[in-house]
Amino acid sequence: MLPRREQNRNEQRLRIVEAARRLFARGSVDEVTMAEVAADAGVARATVFNHFGSKRALMEAITEDVIAHYQGMLRNALADTATSTPVLVRALFEQMGAGIEEDQRFYRGVFREIAKIRLGLDEGGLGEQAGRAALELLVKLLARGQERGDLSRALRVEDLASAFDSLVNGTITHWLYGDAAERLTERMKRAADVFLGAAAVGPAAGRSARRPALAPRRPRRRA
Repeated sequence: MLPRREQNRNEQRLRIVEAARRLFARGSVDEVTMAEVAADAGVARATVFNHFGSKRALMEAITEDVIAHYQGMLRNALADTATSTPVLVRALFEQMGAGIEEDQRFYRGVFREIAKIRLGLDEGGLGEQAGRAALELLVKLLARGQERGDLSRALRVEDLASAFDSLVNGTITHWLYGDAAERLTERMKRAADVFLGAAAVGPAAGRSARRPALAPRRPRRRA
């Protein structure tokens, strides 16, 4: 067990991150102040800065949390040795879409900032490190698909991973900041069609099989 003081500090840090997530769902990252985060978390403004030296550092922590959830999906996909790779890939597209649909206001507030951090504009930061670790898991999943004969070996696995990331992030960005009249899950299904149309081996490309549940459970946040 952690010492009580450290446990209290961890709980305090979690409250601050949860407060920031709620506020970023109501306004953009630029609009939200650290004082507002402190008030929502029920702590002093100085306490927020003790945990996070800047709003950018707070955003890095949120990015790390979001990418950690994605990493959990990839680990679950790698742990599933029975399901074909195209089916697992479709499940990733669709379940990412469903998760962002469910928390649309939050992701609309932060997705561009997450994208900047993932691109490595703050090289060596927690968010960039988490993004790199997620990419390594994705490459492992796709490489296993090539070894099984589920995915084309004519394509470099690094190119497949890059195409996957581009389709996922592009589809989400257009939905969040463009026309959201259609459900994101439907757009993500078509994005999966594009990816697997070039990458999958076999006519079905995972369309008809039952999708595995890959998304790890998230702790419920305070209202």
